[in-house]
Amino acid sequence: MSVRGTDRNAATDGPAVQPSELATPEAIHVTTDDNVTFVIRLLEHDDPTAPVVLILPAMGMKAKFYRPLAKALFTAGLSAATCDLRAQGESTPGLREQPNFGYRELLEVDLPTVLAALRARLPQAPVYLFGHSLGGQLALLYTASASKEIAGACVIATSSVYWRSFARGRRLVALWQGQIIGLVSRIRGYWPGGMVIPAPMAGGVMTDWARHIRNGRYQPRGSGRDYNEALRTFDLPVLVISIAGDPLGPRPNVDFLCGRMRAAQVTRWHVDDGSGVIVNDHFAWIKSSGIIGSATAAWITGGALPTGT
Repeated sequence: MSVRGTDRNAATDGPAVQPSELATPEAIHVTTDDNVTFVIRLLEHDDPTAPVVLILPAMGMKAKFYRPLAKALFTAGLSAATCDLRAQGESTPGLREQPNFGYRELLEVDLPTVLAALRARLPQAPVYLFGHSLGGQLALLYTASASKEIAGACVIATSSVYWRSFARGRRLVALWQGQIIGLVSRIRGYWPGGMVIPAPMAGGVMTDWARHIRNGRYQPRGSGRDYNEALRTFDLPVLVISIAGDPLGPRPNVDFLCGRMRAAQVTRWHVDDGSGVIVNDHFAWIKSSGIIGSATAAWITGGALPTGT
């Protein structure tokens, strides 16, 4: 791993303001041993012991989409960082400019590199992962398998995609759609975007995803780790947030995933209409980052969601 310098532009003069008003993220460039470069954008709290939250994006989503959430967490008293997944956003090289890759590279190459840079920058800060959708799956699997490095995980709109976890009327559709995506990805070496997953994705990521749809197990190609056993036995705190009406993260699928974490200290928050959070969508919750961020910060620092959440 290499770390290439940082840059920060922060205003220092003028009247006192709220932390997020003038805060400019620090950019930390890191490169993996297989020459993939990431840009971590860090909002660092003045207190070096304040927890730091690394936000992991969904499939095809750029890290900058999550800046409102990072600012909300920072305003609530935490350090917060965003970083693109491999071949997304600011990560280089791009999708068609590097060898195929799957969950193994995301979990066993990329996350260790990014987290090592964060720990070097904030050695006294407990580290939490916050993942959305695919990012949530990665957050849980990494936390479960490397529990000595992580203080806890928060996930939103993250569910099992195992076909049997869907409501009865959607099971067969989920199965055949997932297997078509997996087959196309295997043949072409990448997913071009379209049905269910509109963004282009690495073939290995989608074949790992399709395998999970088929058999319900996390079996990244080329990995020797037993992620299923790790998920079953890890005992760290986990905040699981589901969104009412989310078509890509239905409540039954989220509940099924929670059932896989038998030893974890799971706090469950189902966000419904009337909560102040935008519902009936997989992505619109980001517009309610103030609510999500402050509640998540309260859970991280106090071990429980605010009363009435």
